[in-house]
Amino acid sequence: MKAIILAGGLGTRLRPITYEIPKPLITVKKKPIINHLIHLFFRHGITDIAVLASEAHREDFLKWHEYSNPDLSQGNITIFFETKPRGTFGGMKLLLEWLGGEKFILSNGDELKDFDLKKLGEFHITHKPVGTIALVQVPNPSEYGVPVLEDHKIREFLEKPKNPPTDFISSGLYILEPSVFDYADFSKEYIMIEKDIFPVLAKEGKLAGLRLEGARWYDCGNLERWEKAIREW
Repeated sequence: MKAIILAGGLGTRLRPITYEIPKPLITVKKKPIINHLIHLFFRHGITDIAVLASEAHREDFLKWHEYSNPDLSQGNITIFFETKPRGTFGGMKLLLEWLGGEKFILSNGDELKDFDLKKLGEFHITHKPVGTIALVQVPNPSEYGVPVLEDHKIREFLEKPKNPPTDFISSGLYILEPSVFDYADFSKEYIMIEKDIFPVLAKEGKLAGLRLEGARWYDCGNLERWEKAIREW
């Protein structure tokens, strides 16, 4: 299985730092966040990895790729650049040939994750959805999108609910079948998987979620959360 890391976000909540450094390249424990994620994939035998970044940060990511060796030398890292923001799925058409019709992992590049991808993969094979979302437990679910589960199927997400029905949220990491592209209208310049694809899959009963209890996950999206990750990771 291959993996794709989304690394094209603007990181507006981490400005002014992200004026100079793309968010996935910000460090935790003196290592870029994206490196932590790549090492998670390596530990689970996933070595073919693509990074989808912004053309505006081409030089940053090329330098990162050069300087990260030999830290990332056990895998094949390919960087794709999109010329303008296209959302969390709009730029995926650049990777169709690279994927070669295989199922794949798609992950945000600005979160720290440490959980069992093998267990997630086995769950996906057993239940055969188009997409499986890794769900992680957090102390503050009302600050995120909270899934409504029926057995293993996700029926909908409640965005920042005042009274969340569970303390599990999306980790920003998914296993997707190649048929997920049938749900993407690439005539649109901007496609969000969370808003444009997942709701349709959920309605059709083709979106699953696995609660990964005890998984470590840190959202580094603002200064407070980034500092917490540095202290605790």
